[in-house]
Amino acid sequence: MSTTQTSTRALPESLDVLVVGAGLSGIGAAHRIREANPGIDLAILEMREATGGTWDLFRYPGVRSDSDMFTLSFPFRPWTGRRAIAEGGDILDYIRETARETGLSELIHTGARVRSVSWSTQEQRWRVQVETAEGTREVITRFLHMGSGYYDYEHAHDPGFVGVEDFRGQVVHPQFWPEDLEHAGKRIVVIGSGATAVTIVPAMSDTAAHVTMLQRTPSYVFDQPSVDPFVQALRRRFRPETVQRLSRVKNLTLQTFLYELSRVSPKAAKRIVHTELRRFLPKEVIDEHFDPPYDVWDQRLCAVPDGDLYREIRSGRVSMVTGHIERFVPEGIRLTDGRVVEADVVVTATGLSLQLFGGATLTVDGRELEIGRCFAYRGLMLAGVPNATMSVGYVNASWTLRADLVARHVARLIAHMRDHGMGVAVPVAPDGMRPGPILDLTSGYVQRVVGRFPKIGDRVPWKMPQNYLKDKISFARADVTQDMHFVPDGAKGVTLPSGAEAPLELDLPGSSSNVTRGEEQATAAADRAAQLDVEAPAGAAR
Repeated sequence: MSTTQTSTRALPESLDVLVVGAGLSGIGAAHRIREANPGIDLAILEMREATGGTWDLFRYPGVRSDSDMFTLSFPFRPWTGRRAIAEGGDILDYIRETARETGLSELIHTGARVRSVSWSTQEQRWRVQVETAEGTREVITRFLHMGSGYYDYEHAHDPGFVGVEDFRGQVVHPQFWPEDLEHAGKRIVVIGSGATAVTIVPAMSDTAAHVTMLQRTPSYVFDQPSVDPFVQALRRRFRPETVQRLSRVKNLTLQTFLYELSRVSPKAAKRIVHTELRRFLPKEVIDEHFDPPYDVWDQRLCAVPDGDLYREIRSGRVSMVTGHIERFVPEGIRLTDGRVVEADVVVTATGLSLQLFGGATLTVDGRELEIGRCFAYRGLMLAGVPNATMSVGYVNASWTLRADLVARHVARLIAHMRDHGMGVAVPVAPDGMRPGPILDLTSGYVQRVVGRFPKIGDRVPWKMPQNYLKDKISFARADVTQDMHFVPDGAKGVTLPSGAEAPLELDLPGSSSNVTRGEEQATAAADRAAQLDVEAPAGAAR
């Protein structure tokens, strides 16, 4: 595994562009901005002591992508690894090697956590408070890009299981995997039904005495070869750039077809998924443990590389249990139907806690921003917030696909401001828009934060379709001035226009956790009652 290479220079006091985050989003955005704006003064801040984002954080067994690497990797640096579903360490190496090859490593400052950002229209600058080992520093920047992902690195979701203190064994969360955990010969219970659980269960079953996957609600799963024979055939004839492009077309066509089918004909999409699943598992297992009460793509599909989970179920080394948890007991977990699932180690793959901007507070001209009341412009800026952009990817495809479209648009906007002598660019939301969630999933980890996340609108450029092909055309034709208010560089006495405000709450199906801050205690109680949730996708990386 490659090591982190970062800047040896002191953190700059003043910049043209500050990028926050040194994972897939931040590295990709920084490259695109510099590519379109040669000579721009840019720096990258990373709150952790190492680069790589998600892929440096997660250390649980079997950690891997749940998206193919030909759509997850950067378009400007083709993936040449053998595995299409890559291991976490290989992805981490790829990110760090990309940073070195593009000259970005020397611009990265690790151990630099952004605590707050404050915009002054009169100064036409952001003042960024950065916490470092040497103390708090202030960095002033003309433009700010947040590529720090969408979840909390320091706090995972806690469903509040009753009786955990009574359990005689060990309880661990995938986000904070202990290096010294010994699971060989032990009975393992993994609570969860999403991508992380689907990854951990077969990875631990080789040496564990037995592994049980305990879920409240099933998920849709699908087999995906870790080594794509189509790609291997292409590599015998074409250059890496061509292989990347053709592989993307093939994979995106299949992904888009199933997603769009699930929107217009849910039963047909379900038949496709279950027909594939019947190649590996008997009908009675599918009916009990892999038949969710929701439609395909209401929550993210989970990839099962090379059918590893199915193989372990058939071998008897893995058992599936679907039921509701009543409480932990000394010997394991008791369900509401009276069954007790015995365990020596319990892995709570019960979800992530989402947050934007790494938890930093945002202030515009002295007013602290309530992000949940902002409309999102093209899913990359917040209405009323000048000179600040963010990376938000797809929920139904690789994160990097949209993150790269966003990065290129941001680079165009910065170039437009430079070429036309503009010091401020701020989106202004029109009145009368119907609001929607920026992350369009019914998963609990998304529903819990709808009230705190920005909303999308019902017209261009405030829409955010979950469709890469549509987005690719739309971004290519996008007018960077549409619904955007500009202020000339150096202008004084300017007041920014106000636009429409989004509601905190949305009337969404299955949105029991769609609440405002004032209802968070009720939400916590509901979470404890529900006991179990689906976790975020392993491939939803920053």
